[in-house]
Amino acid sequence: MLTVNGGFPGPTLHVYKGDRAYVNVHNEGTYGVIIHWHGVNQPRNPWSDGPENITQCPIKPGKNFTYEVIFSAEEGTLWWHAHSDWTRATVHGAIIILPDKGSTYPFPKPDAQDGDVKQIIDNATATGADPTLSDAYTINGQPGFPNNCSNESSYKLPVEYGKTYLLRVINAVMNEEMFFGIAKHNLTVVAQDGAYIKPITTSYIMITPGQTMDILLTANQTSSYYYIAATPFVDSNAPFDSTNTSAILPILCSNASCGGPDGNRLSASLNNISFVTPSIDILQAYYRYRSLPGVFGNDFPSQPPYVFNYTGDVGNNTLYPSLGTKARLINYGEAVEIVFQGTNVGNAENHPIHLHGYSFYLVGTGYGNFSNTSSPSTYNVNDPPEVNTIGVPKNGWATIRFLANNPGVCISVYALSFGKTRYLGYGHCPHCEEWNHRGNKFAATSS
Repeated sequence: MLTVNGGFPGPTLHVYKGDRAYVNVHNEGTYGVIIHWHGVNQPRNPWSDGPENITQCPIKPGKNFTYEVIFSAEEGTLWWHAHSDWTRATVHGAIIILPDKGSTYPFPKPDAQDGDVKQIIDNATATGADPTLSDAYTINGQPGFPNNCSNESSYKLPVEYGKTYLLRVINAVMNEEMFFGIAKHNLTVVAQDGAYIKPITTSYIMITPGQTMDILLTANQTSSYYYIAATPFVDSNAPFDSTNTSAILPILCSNASCGGPDGNRLSASLNNISFVTPSIDILQAYYRYRSLPGVFGNDFPSQPPYVFNYTGDVGNNTLYPSLGTKARLINYGEAVEIVFQGTNVGNAENHPIHLHGYSFYLVGTGYGNFSNTSSPSTYNVNDPPEVNTIGVPKNGWATIRFLANNPGVCISVYALSFGKTRYLGYGHCPHCEEWNHRGNKFAATSS
């Protein structure tokens, strides 16, 4: 199992808001690996963002690379992880960004804070099939009761009665949105994806893969033991052989005939364009040739090739995307709106989406098909949450907005990893027309 400094999870990076960190990564594994600083905008520094074969080549076995990690407006909890195939499953850790020295939290200060998965994806891509579907969940590296592979007492979080604690929750799970809660206690969510939000008090949270939340917990119950529990949200009919934390045995395909639909390979796509691994990284292509044609196509479509009932019964003719490595160029300072439409194609499920290099505003979400005429009227343009990762609902839609003010390459990524088909589009990012028809409303923060 590939880990960082022998630990699982890996080491926590502690910084102050606005800091600059240099992290030297030496690869002692047997295959290439890179590190992505999830949610760190890296202003004007895309070279250290980390996506494999996009802004850098993988760090070869026995070699090293020093990352320059530039923090700007982020504050709260983010995380770092490998961005090479399924190495993210074991190569990840937390990033804790403290307030500026001399300042404090915008809420009362808490009393306290506190197998080789590469082989699985190799076996899957060799046949074009889905990988095996065993699930194993841990909290801080321990699966908990009733698993024999836990420590003698499993993970414990000692607290004192009457005190309030700041919990930093990171969903580092590969493919599942998770419910998280603590028995007989309420949770107050105060930050999400490195940005503060209006506090929300709830008995449990639902957190998508790649997402982070800062949560206040007040120990206000009588002295006893209370379960901290996490369980997956399953919205598809995939034949999971186990959905509890004791499932740690991978089940591989028994023969090469285990493939995708009609013997084809499974892949992801956006606007019917799937992904092809490039032979040159996109920044080198742009700066060497001063353009993208011939290396990266710059004609990524703004709309799906044809409109249909995305959430209804669909035929097999929707299963076959075009292969390509396409980008969209936009101007510095341009306002961008993207609508992500979930579909019922194949065995659909909720899908997490993460944007590299930016935080964005989630201005709208809903179930069913997005409507250009009626859906925008439901947008929240007054105080939308500022995040870097969202979950697009199965058979639903989500709309995001951001300003293109970080030159370089931004990448919209499927957080559900399968091979190298998780890139939705890249370049300077997909963009749409100006939204004068939306009343010139655009979500913005005050400084």
